[in-house]
Amino acid sequence: MNAFNDNVIAEFRANGGKVGGPFEGRDNMVLITTTGAKSGRRVTNPLVYVPDGDRIILIASNGGADKHPAWYHNLRANPELQVELGTETYIAKAEFLTGPEADSLYQRMVDRMPQFADYRAKTTRQIPVIAVHRQPA
Repeated sequence: MNAFNDNVIAEFRANGGKVGGPFEGRDNMVLITTTGAKSGRRVTNPLVYVPDGDRIILIASNGGADKHPAWYHNLRANPELQVELGTETYIAKAEFLTGPEADSLYQRMVDRMPQFADYRAKTTRQIPVIAVHRQPA
């Protein structure tokens, strides 16, 4: 974990899902907690998402880097995750999307946050699109 993420996570939890700095005014912040693919440790990451009905959509852009983010590998190894959305916490399951559905949802993220077009342009890898489904309590 890094200090920037640690500060965003603390601020998110202290302010009911609201954070400042580069995320000021964003209504699409979420915390996900995954199980490490290799370590087995629980790891929390602050991310942005696209709302899509009763699910949320995550984009594994890694800022346009040529490798997938660690949280993506964690979800591939164990698709169950914890989601913190606003003041609510729930267990969810990741579904890895492809094809036209993934392309359409990625474009919805670009429409909300244009820098995601830059991330796609910076890498030759296919940026994964993940649907997160709330699991019954």
